[in-house]
Order: sequence, then C-alpha cells, then structure tokens
Amino acid sequence: QVQLVESGGGLVQAGGSLRLSCAASGRIFSMKVMGWYRQAPGKERELVAAITRGGITNYENSLKGRFTISRDNAKNTVYLQMNSLKPEDTAVYYCNVVDAYSITWWGQGTQVTVSS
Repeated sequence: QVQLVESGGGLVQAGGSLRLSCAASGRIFSMKVMGWYRQAPGKERELVAAITRGGITNYENSLKGRFTISRDNAKNTVYLQMNSLKPEDTAVYYCNVVDAYSITWWGQGTQVTVSS
C-alpha cells in the first residue's frame, strides 16, 4: 500500500500565504518526481509544480514567483509554499508522486480557499 498524506490547506485572505505538505509512505520505490496539481470547480486538474529527486523543478508558468516547490528526500515529503495568494488559486490541491516504475500515486486532496 502507498499513502500520500497532505496537510496545510485552509482558508486564507487574498495576499496571504499557505504551505502545503505531502508525506509519502508505504511501498513506494524511489520517488522520481513529486508534485502538486490542483482542480478548481468546473475545471480540469492542472499541474502546479513538480520536482525531481535531484531537485529540478517545473512550474505552471503563471505561478512562477509566487509558488515554490521543495522536497526532503530523507522524509519522503514534498512541500508547496504559496505566497501572494489570489482568489483564483482556490482549488483542491493534490499531491502526486511518480515512482521508479513510472507508476503514479495521488493524495486525497486538500482544499485551499482564498477569500477576496
């Protein structure tokens, strides 16, 4: 079994910050890529940011400069620091892991709500 446990979501005013965490456990073999996706109501799930085991990052272009992804390989944890939040950032944020066998795992999602 594989578990991805997300935390850190919540309600914040526009301009505020949140830090999401996702801890992976179970039978995950070498997490090649860890990342965050989000899905707003009525919209498709989209990539927010991803980071390889070696630290190479990839961001959705419009989020660069406001969001920062990082990971702690020793703790099998990935983080998403979100600053200057906007109402349009409101969504369910999902943790994503791709393991050494290219199998993709998803967390259960954490709600982020930004009020104007």
